Amino acid sequence: MKRIVILLLLVFLGMIALCQTGRAEEISKPEQRRLFRDGAKLWPVYCAQCHNARPGSEFAPYQWDAIMMHMRTQANLPARNARAVLEYLKGSH
Repeated sequence: MKRIVILLLLVFLGMIALCQTGRAEEISKPEQRRLFRDGAKLWPVYCAQCHNARPGSEFAPYQWDAIMMHMRTQANLPARNARAVLEYLKGSH
């Protein structure tokens, strides 16, 4: 039963991520760099407590979207901080 719930959750997150890829809002390069720097500072605060460092290239951008959506709820990340961490993960190849 637990496996089915996990599988359904992953499918749901994957579907949401696919929907989000077409609606990605464009941000300016300076804003993107600022978010990346902020995300690099926030990653140890929110993520490194439970996870080892991984290269951003480990997952595709759409996968990072789904992962961050899930982890945002798990870590109780504010939207602004989650956006910065996501930009950091996507930009750190």
